[in-house]
Amino acid sequence: MWNWWLFSCLALCTADQFRDEAIRIMSQTPLIDGHNDLPWQILKKFNGQLQPKEANLTQLEGTHTNIPKLKAGFVGGQFWSAYVPCETQNKDAVRRTLEQMDLISRMCTIYPETFLCATSSADIAQAFQEKKVASLIGVEGGHSIDSSLGVLRALYRLGMRYMTLTHSCNTPWADNWLVDRGDDKPQSNGLSTFGKEVVKEMNRLGVIIDLSHVSVATMEAVLSLSQAPVIFSHSSAYELCHHKRNVPDHILQLVNKTRSLVMVNFYNEYVSCQKEANLSQVADHLDYIKNLAGPGAVGFGGDYDGVDNLPTGLQDVSAYPDLIAELLRRKWTETEVKNALANNLLRVFREVEKVSSNNILPNENVIEFSEMESNCRTSYGYPDHSPQHQPGALPVVLTLPLLYLWLL
Repeated sequence: MWNWWLFSCLALCTADQFRDEAIRIMSQTPLIDGHNDLPWQILKKFNGQLQPKEANLTQLEGTHTNIPKLKAGFVGGQFWSAYVPCETQNKDAVRRTLEQMDLISRMCTIYPETFLCATSSADIAQAFQEKKVASLIGVEGGHSIDSSLGVLRALYRLGMRYMTLTHSCNTPWADNWLVDRGDDKPQSNGLSTFGKEVVKEMNRLGVIIDLSHVSVATMEAVLSLSQAPVIFSHSSAYELCHHKRNVPDHILQLVNKTRSLVMVNFYNEYVSCQKEANLSQVADHLDYIKNLAGPGAVGFGGDYDGVDNLPTGLQDVSAYPDLIAELLRRKWTETEVKNALANNLLRVFREVEKVSSNNILPNENVIEFSEMESNCRTSYGYPDHSPQHQPGALPVVLTLPLLYLWLL
């Protein structure tokens, strides 16, 4: 009995030691999370409004994320997801995306003491110094640009700094993960000719390419084409959970080769392939990616407020120190932890910025009109499809009297 009590005390003291060490490290190097769907929750709950009393982010209930939870979790950088569902494709996707980006911008305006809207790696460093949450915009789904490089550039100017090439649907130029599961048919066999132009223009602009949600063929095509490292903003290791949203081993090897980054997702079905999972299993994914792709290839993309089932011990964003404590318990070095917390993402972002070039003219290529669904779109600019100018009523009015005189 005495031995059991002593063992329990030692285990508790050791746990506290690792958590104290995690807090010390995170106080120096806050965590950057790759994917959080709080803006989508605000849209669903409050129609995108932040000013109602119930929407106050300092006391918001029923979500994985609010300001106190962010502070408790030592979150110093967050890619907020500007997500609109696949059903908006070929309809109002661009409008809906702009509204979600505006919502993220308003978060910074209404809570300037907490959020600093960031569009560069230097902005993130500034937010760290000011003890604020660097708030970046990630657009989740290539359908948000409506197959237009002009829209891509406009979203970049409005603050988008990564774009997930697909969500759970093909775009006219890239295939999504459901192709690998057999639920969708391959449309581009990875990337179409126009899809390659999208990748090149994202490189030119300095937009991080996100490969979460894409098919394996799309992963392979992008990793061989992109001149800058890419990210998986919220994906895990396929070898540990055979879900098609996760990253297979041969892609992890390409991640290592291209100095890219996998930010581990916490959704139970991607962690354990079951409805239940725990913090230790998330750490297993972090371990696996670190060991196979290298310590420079791993980060955090919790997918908070975008999923229903989360691991025991990671109930909301405040629990991040517990996960870091587990990594320390597993003999991760302080340098490895700091790299996973923020430095790996910052390195990728800086390399993306370095590859970008204002000296190269914008890409003016357009997708073929036949490659897009046309029910809800006009065809101006496409010579073979542009509507012909219709004669007005005035010539008809003049013709009728002349015809009458001729018949007389």
